[in-house]
Amino acid sequence: MLTQDLLFNVLVLHGPNLNLLGQREPGIYGMVTLDEINRLLVAEGVKLQAKVHHIQSNHEGALVDAVQEAGKEYQGILINPGAYTHTSIALRDAIAGVKIPTVEVHLSNIYQREAFRHHSYIAPVAIGQISGFGAESYRLGLEALIYHLKNQTKA
Repeated sequence: MLTQDLLFNVLVLHGPNLNLLGQREPGIYGMVTLDEINRLLVAEGVKLQAKVHHIQSNHEGALVDAVQEAGKEYQGILINPGAYTHTSIALRDAIAGVKIPTVEVHLSNIYQREAFRHHSYIAPVAIGQISGFGAESYRLGLEALIYHLKNQTKA
């Protein structure tokens, strides 16, 4: 249960290889670690009146399970599906199935990279997508998600 100060519970899902941030291809993904991103999101969540919980997995099924379970506790999902963006119909179907507002984020601009990265299976079932701003993509995505949730509850 949320306290009066916190309006929303948000699940942040990090896909495969994001546990290697800070050491994997820093020219593309930067030097910020996943722990630093998670701390940033928790702090930003407090400012936005949201409790942020994060999960990272390299396993597609674990991410699908987390999405399917999210409806029991979370009002929104912020997801960086990593490579599953371009391959996972299962993850796409899970997001569509739970009908929880979801924002897709990416550190790099996937549309300026290899052609196979230009297609997202997640984008059509997300309320929005933010990419290309490094770790700031996550903060912007969280802000957009909370904005959406607050406006959704007013309607």
